[in-house]
Amino acid sequence: MTRRLTVAQATITFLKNQYIERDGVEEPYFGGCFGIFGHGNVAGLGQALQQNPDFRYYQCRNEQSMVHTAVAYAKVKNRLGAFVCTTSIGPGATNMLTGAALATINRLPVLLLPGDIFATREPNPVLQQLESAGTQDISVNDCFKPVSKYWDRINRPEQLIYSLPEVMRVLTSQAEMGAVTLSMPQDVQTHAYDFPETLFQKKVWHVGRPRPDLPSIQKAAEWIKTSKNPVIVSGGGAIYSGASETLHQFATKTGIPVGETFAGKGSVRYDAPYCVGGLGATGTKYAIEIANEADLVIGIGTRYSDFTTASKSIFKNPDVRFVNINISEFDAFKHAALPVIGDAKVILEELSDLLGDFQVDPAFRQRVENMNQAWDDEVTQIYLEGNSTAPPIDQAVVIGTLNSFMGDRDVMINASGSAPGDLHKLWRATDPKNFHLEYGYSCMGYEIAAGLGAKMADPSREIYVICGDGGYLMNNSEIVTAIQEGVKFTILLLNNNGFASIGGLSESIGSERFGTMYQYREEHSGQLSGGFLPVDLAKNAESLGANVIKATDKASLEAALASSKTSDRLTVIYIETSLYRTVKGYHAWWEVPVAEVSESENVQKAFENYQVNKKTQRVFL
Repeated sequence: MTRRLTVAQATITFLKNQYIERDGVEEPYFGGCFGIFGHGNVAGLGQALQQNPDFRYYQCRNEQSMVHTAVAYAKVKNRLGAFVCTTSIGPGATNMLTGAALATINRLPVLLLPGDIFATREPNPVLQQLESAGTQDISVNDCFKPVSKYWDRINRPEQLIYSLPEVMRVLTSQAEMGAVTLSMPQDVQTHAYDFPETLFQKKVWHVGRPRPDLPSIQKAAEWIKTSKNPVIVSGGGAIYSGASETLHQFATKTGIPVGETFAGKGSVRYDAPYCVGGLGATGTKYAIEIANEADLVIGIGTRYSDFTTASKSIFKNPDVRFVNINISEFDAFKHAALPVIGDAKVILEELSDLLGDFQVDPAFRQRVENMNQAWDDEVTQIYLEGNSTAPPIDQAVVIGTLNSFMGDRDVMINASGSAPGDLHKLWRATDPKNFHLEYGYSCMGYEIAAGLGAKMADPSREIYVICGDGGYLMNNSEIVTAIQEGVKFTILLLNNNGFASIGGLSESIGSERFGTMYQYREEHSGQLSGGFLPVDLAKNAESLGANVIKATDKASLEAALASSKTSDRLTVIYIETSLYRTVKGYHAWWEVPVAEVSESENVQKAFENYQVNKKTQRVFL
């Protein structure tokens, strides 16, 4: 049997019949479709969405941010759900490129349906078409190829029959997922075809728990048993696998300390005695100390970014070895590791059985427990005072006030600026979803859009977004979408009149915060070194429909948070924070190249330090 539908109608009909299941829990895979219409998709996908109200369409304001919203949704859903994003051909499509890169780098699923140029080529060059003298078989959508895990262009209706199952295969693959791009020429979207009825039957995609190769996991157990100073590096894969409780039992039984990446923070509770907190360039001093000494590193669901490895300088033990537990073969082989490929939860269960009654040395366990308590005491002090009680308030105090206010299941979201480093060190995570950092791409402008996606994914949780003035100015448009949809969350808008993170980095390499503060240009010097700009971000947020509260200190921030929790709409809490008072680092390096020659003494000194730190880097072969 067949059903005569347009390509666009067939696409939406197929997508709304896709389901996902893991551990016996089944649900629809797609939450709906975000979209902005133009000539490249209004007659095709626009019409199809109008005729399928059970596949809900959401009107967004910015193409990049709607992909961010979709990514945050997938992150909260543990990659067991996704959104579709559709745009017209041209700037609408290419505006999604940043979001596509973010999704793929973070291994999170999103389906992009950009319109494309006419397959017939009859009206070429159409509005917004990129012309090439070398080929006619190209459009701006080809830009998505390097940032997509799967890419296809539907030039004939029957191609859809074979492409759509591949789309779902990649979106639901725990090892291969990321952005999937299905380019749809605007004329082909409207073409009708007799599609087989079986294409539209309910399809349930089972997400299994692949078990590891037996010799590999046996060897891993042997390595652990003979280690003296092992450490676990817990990444995002531990959370996506739902392995948090299993990891807790494993670490409690063995006494192996657990350090966390940005994506993995929250995989264990901050107050678990084996937890040494954030590990890497922005980690705690105790996690860095443990990593420096480790003779065995057990990576769980981590891709070993340069922040995690402190640009390959943090694992200093000359005899260090790596065991990588990962669903992805690509990540499992990093650092010349013993790869244990499969699902993190079942691997930890099997590894625990193989280890029997193995435990780390009691003195080592006690030392780690002392570290956990000592760090918590230090965090308490930082949360109370920051570096000074003088106004404006320190960012660390804002973080501490929010952290203390939030419930265990509430979600804090951040992505860029100086906040991620402070959060990685300080945040007391109480739930696998409590700490939501996008730091694979560290994309300014992710935060507010992500607040919308996170709340849509789990309305039972309170969502708190920490956003700097730089990120806010880059992308605040989804405040309007949240107001439109009645999606309520809280934004903490921190204004320090500049790019604090890159300013501090600039200062550290001798460049004296050049171009990082929001100041007028001075006529006599020609530099951006005049007074600060009179931009009123609070009024801007209010004009977009948000409920706005200003806070100036810890007490007023606590009151604002209490008020926002009882509000029935999106609230922005505006806080002016210190640009210069930040949380110190703890002797871990992050490689940023420094000019080899300069007239500046500060740059010369920074280059000398750079050369010293380069010598600490390791090559793992």
